[in-house]
Amino acid sequence: MKPRLSRKARVQPDPRDGRPVLLSPERGLRLGDTAAAIVALCDGTREVDAIIDELTARYAAPRDTIARDVEALLDDLHDRALMEGWNRKTGRREGLAVAPSTLPASPSSDDLSSPYTLVAELTHRCPLACPYCSNPKQLVRGNEELSTEQWLRVVDEAADLGVMQLHLTGGEPLARSDLDVIAKRAHDRNLYVSLVTSGVPLDQARLGRLAPSLDHVQLSVQDADAASSDRIAGLASHEQKMRVASWVKALGLPLTVNVVLHRANLDRVEAVVAMAERLGADRLELANVQLVSWALENTAALLPTRAQIERARVVAHEARERLAGKMEVVFVLPDWHADRPRACMDGWGRRFVVVAPDGAVLPCQAARCLPMSFESVRDASLGHLWREGEGMRAFRGEAWMPEPCKSCDRRTIDHGGCRCQAFALTGDARATDPACSLAPQHSLVKDARARAEGETDTARTWVYRGR
Repeated sequence: MKPRLSRKARVQPDPRDGRPVLLSPERGLRLGDTAAAIVALCDGTREVDAIIDELTARYAAPRDTIARDVEALLDDLHDRALMEGWNRKTGRREGLAVAPSTLPASPSSDDLSSPYTLVAELTHRCPLACPYCSNPKQLVRGNEELSTEQWLRVVDEAADLGVMQLHLTGGEPLARSDLDVIAKRAHDRNLYVSLVTSGVPLDQARLGRLAPSLDHVQLSVQDADAASSDRIAGLASHEQKMRVASWVKALGLPLTVNVVLHRANLDRVEAVVAMAERLGADRLELANVQLVSWALENTAALLPTRAQIERARVVAHEARERLAGKMEVVFVLPDWHADRPRACMDGWGRRFVVVAPDGAVLPCQAARCLPMSFESVRDASLGHLWREGEGMRAFRGEAWMPEPCKSCDRRTIDHGGCRCQAFALTGDARATDPACSLAPQHSLVKDARARAEGETDTARTWVYRGR
């Protein structure tokens, strides 16, 4: 076996400290010295035994110890579909105990002087009208958007600040005629560029022009069933999405299929997995709906039952095991059916920075629902606003936390949960996220779940984004 990194992964130094980072869709994995040395030798030209021999000589360590480290890392990267030419079931030597990998899930520095990922919301314009859209209720109009030159400056400032990944998103980023120019600037600045798109409107020629500047394409699909998908999207678009997926694969670009799960499609997760397999997706993201912004308006029609979630979780787990090494399957549990909230965007102003179409600098896409102001890159540099902007500092760290958050042993894990969710449900952005079972107002979520359990009608009329 001659292992090599998959097409969707690459290694480059972290601008903060020079440590090597393995970049891939939605993730950056900081590599220790041994892991970096292993990955550097996985170039498709060496057998695993040759890699072990070379590292044994380099580190003057027992060969079994080096073999254990090599195979543990290859197992980990194989399971994430980041390593080709290796199979954890057949590549491992008999009788060798493999230690669990210590590869961290993301850059682990607590230095908040710079973000890791820039989410560039190029526009709020979109031909779709999904009822769970995370865009704010007050959409930025086309004539209020940043110009091409302003977006290029944002990309340059992000790269200078230490950003390593860029998500080109919206709305629908394809609505910007200058998308290829912005993507090329990001590529030239050595950012890992992901296009987050509905695939509408897109033709094969334009994708071909964009492809040299892209590292990855995330395609949103609403359901495996065309009629249901079109209804959810508010536009007949499913067939177009299938064509776009085939074009992405034909160009050799890594493909993520993203499906937002909710009451109306959660029972078809098995069909969604089969669809992603047919499309040759490298990654399938099954993200349960986050009930903020437009989705909050549609809670009754979107909030699933616990039985639906449990069935879907079993299907996703089985698919993840079966497809390990071929397609990464990610199942994101909904906050409202968990005992503790997730770390929204990995914590307020910790790793992600969002620039809205009009230049507002935000910690997440939905933050404009909050009763606070966010400064714009029209008035100051991205670096200044990241470090000193009033909005970006509002809930960074722990000083703002009320009880029970500030004494909870999970406060450094979930960072207090989602501020937008807290405000939407309680009217207080500083309140403990009601998704947490310890929250004083957790009954708001419990009552909503109880109503969902008793609801039988799933054919509700939705409030569509922008309509």
